[in-house]
Parts: sequence; C-alpha cells; structure tokens
Amino acid sequence: MSIFDYMQKYDYEQLVFCQDQNSGLKAIICIHDTTLGPALGGTRMWPYKNEEEAIVDVLRLARGMTYKNAAAGLNIGGGKAVIIGDPRQHKSEELFRAFGRYIQGLNGRYITAEDVGTSVADMDLIHLETDYVTGVSPAFGSSGNPSPVTAYGVYRGMKAAAKRAYGSDDLSGRVVAVQGVGNVAYNLCRHLHEEGAHLIVTDINEENVNRAVNDFGAKAVGVNEIFGVECDIFSPCALGAVINDDTIPLLKAKVIAGAANNQLKEERHGDQIHEMGLIYAPDYVINAGGVINVADELQGYNRERALKKVETIYENILRVFEIAERDGVPSYKAADRMAEERIASVAKSRNTFLQNGKTVYHR
Repeated sequence: MSIFDYMQKYDYEQLVFCQDQNSGLKAIICIHDTTLGPALGGTRMWPYKNEEEAIVDVLRLARGMTYKNAAAGLNIGGGKAVIIGDPRQHKSEELFRAFGRYIQGLNGRYITAEDVGTSVADMDLIHLETDYVTGVSPAFGSSGNPSPVTAYGVYRGMKAAAKRAYGSDDLSGRVVAVQGVGNVAYNLCRHLHEEGAHLIVTDINEENVNRAVNDFGAKAVGVNEIFGVECDIFSPCALGAVINDDTIPLLKAKVIAGAANNQLKEERHGDQIHEMGLIYAPDYVINAGGVINVADELQGYNRERALKKVETIYENILRVFEIAERDGVPSYKAADRMAEERIASVAKSRNTFLQNGKTVYHR
C-alpha cells in the first residue's frame, strides 16, 4: 500500500519530512486529525532500522494520540514526531533547534512534547526556536514532571473500574498487583497505600521493588509470578503487549487497570478477556493524565485546574463501560467509539464557517 493510500484509509492530514545536513537531523512529523484543535503529541527519538520503520511508527503513534486526546475530552487533535537517531549518541543543540524551526514552520498545527528518547532539556532547546512545545522546564511555565499526575489519573480510573466490577470504588482492603514500579507506578502505589489497598509488586529493577516494599509494605514477587498472583486488580505499568496468549490463562484478577501503553498484544486478546468477564480499563483512556497535564500549559499552566480535569478520567472510564454495554462490544472497542463519537460531534458543529477569535474553520 502506498503512503497516500494508507493516509486516505485512516484519514491522516499531513506527513512532514524534515532534514538538516548541518546537524544531521532526520525527522518526520505526522498530523493525524485537527478536528478538535491543533495536534499535540510528543517527539520520539529512536535508532530506527530504516525510514519505513520510522514512518510506520509515527503514523501509528499520531493516530493513537487523536483517540487519546479525544477520549480525554481535550480540545486538541492528534499528532506525533519521530527523530531518527540514537538518543545516547546523536543529540545536540543544533539538531533540536533545527527541529524546532520545522515545528515553528507549521504555525501551530502541531505542538510537541517529550516522549521516548527525549527529555525536558531537549524540549528547552526546541523552545529556543518555537513556542509550540510543552513539557519544558518549570522556569518557562511548564508543569514539570508529569509522572505524579499520570499516576493520579490511573488511580482515578482504577477506582472507576473497581466500581464497575465490585459495585464500589472503595479500594481499601483490595489486593492490587502492580507490574513495574517506575516513576508513574510508584506514585500510583502511594495513592493505593494511602487508601488502604494491599500491594503486590514486581520490577526488573530491584531498587524499584525495594522502595515500594519499604515505603508501602508491598509484597515482592518475581517478574513472571505477578501474572498469576491472587488479587482483585492487575495493574500493568511497564511494557506493552503483556495481555497475551501466555498471560491471560494465568490471570486471577477481575479488573485490569494500569499505566502501560498498548497493553493488549492483539485486539483478539481484548475480545478474549471480555468473554472471560474481566473488566478492562482501556490504556489510552486511563493513562491520559500526562497529556491532560501538558495540554493545560497551552492556557498558562494551572495545577489545580489540570488535576480537576485529570479527575474526569473516572467518568471517562465509566462512560467507556456504558458504551460497551450499549453496543455489546469489548471495552477497548468502546473506547474507540467514545473518541470517534466526540470527533464526529464536533465536526458536525463546524460544517459551516465559524470564527471563534482564534481559529477560522471552514469544513
């Protein structure tokens, strides 16, 4: 399939190739959909094997951001960028400033943020060339480390999933198995511990496990044991694709709710856990706290306002379950429908010329 055929099939708007010989920059910016507003999504830096791999990744990621932002109730569209290169070797001021100039050239259609392989310091360099960047240093009005806010959103979504499964969102006394105890999951464990939940944790990093054990009285298990432990809620907070043919038969939890991206290895695994009666909180809905937080920077960051918006993840998860029941579909499909319905609704309101003082739409 040609790139244009693929873009037409999934309704992409724009694919921008950027190169700068002086800095060695090779980057691709993808804007999937701007129905709800300018496209917001991070910049990933990765040593892709070839250009085709980079194109496939940026297309996939940009479309995912459209659904994530729409489901979160944000007035922003979906986009993403990738820089081809090893973040351990190829970073430079010249490279990120050159990339910033390409972003500036899009005149606000795409707003970037940090992602895998990029950092706050990199965003600060991009910020030297453009204002269309979030997640910069707090000195520039940024929200700072997004991990605690992401964790709070996952916590709120987990409570909603518990309400669906058990009739109450009270997590005191519930056993939660947390796979991966990095920055987001550590803060999630703190919320769960404060509510009185019992924690079982694992991580490939022994230091992360020890911190959770010492700070929250968590029980530690091996990385492969976590799937089969007796628990009420299984919380994937590490790698993606952990809900798969090997792990599903081991699960004893009634609820799956965690911070990891792309938790289902394949869509059929979402169908399988639905048929088993498990309650799955779709990943891009429950882990949207980070993007909600950085999106607030576009208005001049206000932490209280951002957290209030993050709290709505609770209602968003319940809405997903309502759509799933209404349409008789698994929750992962219901999440897509929730996002698509919102985009379609807003698109209808823009069928005629509209000027809102900031943007002119003529669709």
